[in-house]
Amino acid sequence: MMAAAADQAAGRIAGLVRKTPLEYSPRFSVDLGAEVHFKLENLQHTGSFKLRGAANRLMTLTAAQRDAGCVAASSGNHGAAVAYAMQKLNTRGVIFVPEQTSSAKVDTIRSYGGAVEFFGTDGLDTEQHARRFADENDMTYVSPYNDEQVVAGQGTCGVEIQQKLPSADAVFVAVGGGGLVSGVASVLKTTNPDISVYGCQPGASAVMARSVEAGEILDLPSESTLSDGTAGGIEADAITFSLCKELVDEFIVVNEDEIAEGMRLFIDRQHQLLEGAAGVAIAGMMEKREALRGMKVVVVICGGNISRDVLRRII
Repeated sequence: MMAAAADQAAGRIAGLVRKTPLEYSPRFSVDLGAEVHFKLENLQHTGSFKLRGAANRLMTLTAAQRDAGCVAASSGNHGAAVAYAMQKLNTRGVIFVPEQTSSAKVDTIRSYGGAVEFFGTDGLDTEQHARRFADENDMTYVSPYNDEQVVAGQGTCGVEIQQKLPSADAVFVAVGGGGLVSGVASVLKTTNPDISVYGCQPGASAVMARSVEAGEILDLPSESTLSDGTAGGIEADAITFSLCKELVDEFIVVNEDEIAEGMRLFIDRQHQLLEGAAGVAIAGMMEKREALRGMKVVVVICGGNISRDVLRRII
């Protein structure tokens, strides 16, 4: 069902979202003894995959809902995506971000015309505040992950992977709220049930991995991490929880040194920028390298929005 919704979303958002390259990497392939491909969502409009879900959600709103406006909560990328989509679709709205959100990501949201408000210190409390604000002002809340149309939009990334490499053996995806991995896995496992889906998280904020392990959504603290795009809690009724339980074959939790090294390897070998969340997926692949020999592997480079300060730190 979600795979069919992703197919529909792909047609719906085609004029607003870029089809990003699935790029073969000679250097990583030789290193791992595998056929490694990177899905370059760092080249997406707004610099991350989040535009897919935001665009699909906004394009499924009624005219009256668009006129009333939208509200989003985001650590940066989702906010930029919603702001970009609202600008393109002539819709107004407000983006709430946690107080520690990087200045680079806030500036990006504002550059697309988004009105930014700060609230909370964890992604979950920011989301809860934004939902209340939307309810009180009769506006539509656009969740970063807890929405079927958002997940279907993120699934269009999987549609493009399937079109280019239908015989992939494994895919590595960074996980925060689980929207991207749920959408991508729903598509890829429908057409290729044998593909292994790896959900990758930083140890500083491995809420989904720990929740799936426990069999229930846990309320856990998040520490500072290079992967700020995946940090934070999960809403108690998140639809992505059951999808992750069903579709993710294994969660891989990596530490900050491993994330930084994954980022450095990608910058050195691919000569492109990436953000910490994408480094998590690369680190996950590197941890499983022995098991991947001879396989066709896809790593989703989920975003490229990195500040100069963070870039200086890791290199």
